Amino acid sequence: MPKIRELTKGIIAENPVLVLVLGLCPALATSTSIQNAVGMGAAATFVLLMSNILIALLKNYIPKKIRIPAYIVVIASFVTLVELVMHGFMPDLFEQLGIFVPLIVVNCIILGRAEAFASKNTVGDSILDAIGMGIGFTLALTVIAAFREFLGSNKLLGYQVFDLKSGFLGFIHLKPLAILTLAPGGFLVLGFLLMFMNWLKLRKKKAPAS
Repeated sequence: MPKIRELTKGIIAENPVLVLVLGLCPALATSTSIQNAVGMGAAATFVLLMSNILIALLKNYIPKKIRIPAYIVVIASFVTLVELVMHGFMPDLFEQLGIFVPLIVVNCIILGRAEAFASKNTVGDSILDAIGMGIGFTLALTVIAAFREFLGSNKLLGYQVFDLKSGFLGFIHLKPLAILTLAPGGFLVLGFLLMFMNWLKLRKKKAPAS
């Protein structure tokens, strides 16, 4: 059971964006479309997984006084690899994500998991932690992006959802909320999602024990 918890905790219970409120810069900046959100989530998950593995392997050989710079060097190495692969094979996505790909180096989720978990646990547990946190981060970005893309531009995965000329169901005329495609829209969607997560937490606390 503890192994399962290490894998699943980051998806909902300790979701890095919606519960721990970490990594908000890429979460808000790259969640304008589902493609961008999934791309950023996949890149961050790869870096988190590989850095967790390497740091867990080297934790006994890294002096405590220089552990943070050492972690940053490890993370930066994998970020450079991701950046080169993305630039070579996915140039459109790389252009959309822009500066936020190299900024994964200082992403507080990745550095935080290195310091708080990988440096204190086994390689196996560190792998499970990285996968769970990566899935949770990607899921949070995708949910935010789905709301922003759908309500902000009437699209999902780049395809138009409703025919705005004829209206939804033939009579309900909807207009995209363009503000959701901008930075303030990201904060609005994130705020509502945080409110929903807090409501779920309070409801769980108030629920009678079975």
